[in-house]
Amino acid sequence: MAETIELEIVTPERMVVKGRAEEIQIPGRGGYLGILPGHAPLITELAVGEIEYKNAGTVTRLSVAWGFAEVLPEKVTILAETAELAEDIDVERANAARERALENIHKADNPGAYEEASQALSRAESRLAVAKQK
Repeated sequence: MAETIELEIVTPERMVVKGRAEEIQIPGRGGYLGILPGHAPLITELAVGEIEYKNAGTVTRLSVAWGFAEVLPEKVTILAETAELAEDIDVERANAARERALENIHKADNPGAYEEASQALSRAESRLAVAKQK
């Protein structure tokens, strides 16, 4: 079995990560998945959360929201709507987004508005959690 696995994280705007990892954790729709080299093939929908991967003793964290991950024994490809490395997160902007989302949750007058505000809150909180770990 290989010691590392190829990792690509792509958004519609850019290639965020292209490298190798010893292990990867991704937020699948049904919960977090741990991926090691040689993993069985699978495709999963991504949830809002944190991607963490390790390589050569270095841990890298990203905030991710929605998309898909394809896992193959030698490569993981993540196609995400949004993905931000910890050092790229604007904490002030993420805090403002969190406050707006909380206000919108309290003002929501229908299930759709509540769900949209809840998703915005989850994304803002994920971004803040990743930024704190830089």
